[in-house]
Amino acid sequence: MAKSTIVLDEIDRRILRLLQQDGRIAVTLLAEQVGLSATPCLRRIRRLEEAGVIARYAAVVEPSRVGLPIQAFVQVALSSHAEEVAAAFHKALAARGEVIAAYAMSGGMDYMLHVVAADFEAYADFALKALLRMPGVKETRSSFVLMALKPPGAVPV
Repeated sequence: MAKSTIVLDEIDRRILRLLQQDGRIAVTLLAEQVGLSATPCLRRIRRLEEAGVIARYAAVVEPSRVGLPIQAFVQVALSSHAEEVAAAFHKALAARGEVIAAYAMSGGMDYMLHVVAADFEAYADFALKALLRMPGVKETRSSFVLMALKPPGAVPV
């Protein structure tokens, strides 16, 4: 079931754009930039958080700067779509830190994983000793990132 969306006015949209640029901006500065005082601005932020529009706050870390220059997108097909197989696969994925994002997909493969690694040997170790041994994994296809032309960014609001 899809979550319902809330009605966003232009001030909400400006708040979201500014928070996506700088999640650590002071509420007083944010309020000033959107034309509100601090208290109503903070109320709007809380409303956006409670409605799930703002899912979380986080620092964006550059993988190569922390020793993880290898990035791969891995397509995974499961041998079965039984609920218990998928649940076991999801649990195994959640335990792997090198999988920084995972998506259930339509099309020929069932999942798309975004994986980071220190080098190709570390990636091969993950792929051969962890991923291919996860519950229900039938097939994988890996594609390596050569250059990030447009890394994940702000949601256009």
